[in-house]
Amino acid sequence: MCGIAGLINLRTDAPNPDRELALKMARALRHRGPDGFGIYRDRHVALAHSRLSIIDLDGGWQPMANADETLWVCFNGEIFNYIELREELTAKGHHFRTKSDTEALIHAYAEYGEAMVDRLNGQWAFVIWDVKQRRAFFSRDRVGINPLFWTVHRGVLRFASEVKSLFQDPTIPRAISREGLDEALTFWAPIAPLTPYEGIQQIPPGAVATLDLDRDVAPRVSVRFRPEFPAGRAPGGDEAGLVSSVREAVRGGSTIRLRADVPVGSYLSGGLDSTIVAALIASNREVPLRTFSVEFAEREFDEAEYQRAAVAHLGTSHASIQCRDADIAGVFPEVVYHAEAPLLRTAPAPLFILARLVRQSGYRVVLTGEGADEFFAGYDIFREDRVRRFWARHPDSKLRPQLLLRLYPYLQRSPVAQVEMAKAFFGRNLAQTDDPFYSHRPRWDATSRIKLMLDPAMREGIGDTAAADRLREQLPRDFMRWTPLARAQYLEITTLLSGYLLSSQGERMMMANSVEGRFPFLDPNVMDVADALPDALKLRTLDEKHVLKRAMGDLLPPGVLERKKQPYRAPVVQPFFGSGTPDYVEACLSPDAIKDAGIWQAQPVAALIAKCRKTGGKSMSNTDDMAFCAILSTQLMARDIIQGARVVSAADDTSGRLGVDVDRVRDAAG
Repeated sequence: MCGIAGLINLRTDAPNPDRELALKMARALRHRGPDGFGIYRDRHVALAHSRLSIIDLDGGWQPMANADETLWVCFNGEIFNYIELREELTAKGHHFRTKSDTEALIHAYAEYGEAMVDRLNGQWAFVIWDVKQRRAFFSRDRVGINPLFWTVHRGVLRFASEVKSLFQDPTIPRAISREGLDEALTFWAPIAPLTPYEGIQQIPPGAVATLDLDRDVAPRVSVRFRPEFPAGRAPGGDEAGLVSSVREAVRGGSTIRLRADVPVGSYLSGGLDSTIVAALIASNREVPLRTFSVEFAEREFDEAEYQRAAVAHLGTSHASIQCRDADIAGVFPEVVYHAEAPLLRTAPAPLFILARLVRQSGYRVVLTGEGADEFFAGYDIFREDRVRRFWARHPDSKLRPQLLLRLYPYLQRSPVAQVEMAKAFFGRNLAQTDDPFYSHRPRWDATSRIKLMLDPAMREGIGDTAAADRLREQLPRDFMRWTPLARAQYLEITTLLSGYLLSSQGERMMMANSVEGRFPFLDPNVMDVADALPDALKLRTLDEKHVLKRAMGDLLPPGVLERKKQPYRAPVVQPFFGSGTPDYVEACLSPDAIKDAGIWQAQPVAALIAKCRKTGGKSMSNTDDMAFCAILSTQLMARDIIQGARVVSAADDTSGRLGVDVDRVRDAAG
């Protein structure tokens, strides 16, 4: 994957696009593409690209054009079925000059127009510039693996893979978005097109956008893909056949993601999903698969026992790194800088460290297991919803709430350990089973309490239910006809997966280290097969991912197959207060810094920090954990991104091969 950036004039009387600014925007993305830069410019647009070479190392430079240079593409991502697309398009008379997947996009657009995206199997964010039609066409993959931001300012549309690239233009206003922060403190991330930044939007996952310079003043956005589930209960069918279809879909999604001209490794967390992916890859290789994992000193977070069992069973060549509290605190400012978003957990930090290990080991591509929990019902939130609905049928029952005790066995401070407290938490609004957000209300309500600490000016106008109200307006027409499990899956996919897990915790941490992540469970065929499954094959009573266990059990070591679900987590407050507090924490959370940023109230923040110091970060409540992390991360955002304390270094701004240099404005002037 790479980084893209550009400028598009929206006014005919606008000056020529600023070439140096476009290159500066690309160089701000050098971590995404350290292998070199490219630029195309004419009177209307400047397209800039930072390249991470994965496929066709010599011929895949961008921006790339068709033979007569009437179509130009600037592309971040991978199109895994590019070989099949090339064959299809060659049969229709198209001639290819490179072996890259990028060129397949140009010819597919020439042949199919906007409908080209229906034929793509991959992860992408791209813009195609049609010189003759003076039209820009943007697209982003189904679940938003690859980011794409844009803003209109002074008659120019600026777009980029990251917000820091947009902010290379010093005239762009910089401020935290109230609505974006509201959603981050409800859902853990803003839902596209919202972002945490005022005036900055993002192309939604699964969307396309068209900008026609003859009539548009901003991109016209339409969503082509979103998760869809059968109305009512999915037909049962032949269970053995459905299990087989899952196996073949996941195998196909894994195999096609091995296409690369560089070595491909795999993350191995010790959980079901990553072990399945590694097993499918390792079973078809003569050379041992290279796998990578992160370990923790604290047993509550550590999965090393299962990682080692998987390595021994699969015979992989393994590298691991132990993440200590001091490591998390040490990299956290860099993590926030690359996430560009409020963080309610420190979990991205160990994954940043893991991606750094991958890069230092000479790898730039890894496969991971993200998406399996969302599409095959692996999370505790799905089991919570089932227990609560069962309990709601007889709310006075003494036995039914006891099922809550089967949740969270991996947590030392389990929210269900105290039965009465668990009943109070999960029993709120128990009878409101017709609420479209029933599955997620307990979580969202708990997270939203953090907003009580916001500065009054920041809270102004957002309202207690504004975030949920905006989401309600975006729900699919058939949403309430889906099963409760399908509704819960949809909410998890469109909020947490796209906005946080694939972004702040996923792609952004890998690309900060010039590593590309690939996600077999997010293959379109895998997602479609999963969406069509009966609920009982995904969540059988309280057995999560039942069908995956049946489909892949023979590939896995018994310890991994039979273990209880343990989601990836990391220590939150303890790294910053356990054995010393980093200077940047003191500086960012001082009363003066809180006042200057204008995001939080100084007094509640001071009280929370005092509590953190007193406990050393241990035995904090879940809400306190989230509040501390949200406050520190937004203060770092204010310092490093809004106020611009961190800038692109002089070395980054001047180095790097210029692989493509097409400047029609300069040529015309010459």
